[in-house]
Amino acid sequence: MSEAQVAAPAAPVKNTRTLVGRIVSDKRAKTVTVLVERRTAHELYGKIVAKSRKYHAHDEKGEYKIGDLVEIAEGRPISKTKSWVVTKLLEKAKLV
Repeated sequence: MSEAQVAAPAAPVKNTRTLVGRIVSDKRAKTVTVLVERRTAHELYGKIVAKSRKYHAHDEKGEYKIGDLVEIAEGRPISKTKSWVVTKLLEKAKLV
């Protein structure tokens, strides 16, 4: 076999869940609370209803603040309630 046939394949792409939400709390060390809102149809009546859920996400450097729009990705469990990591900043919070 030649060297060309034994070439290593590229690293596989991980299929991780990602969500987009707004930071509502940054009071804890290395952790932010992200509020993710979804708009779904009601099961019986069909009306569009807004549903929301809060996720605790890991912020290693503490660079994200309240009001920032961020993308979070699921990862390994970091603590009892934290298994999401902030991957990127989509929009900086507006100053009032």
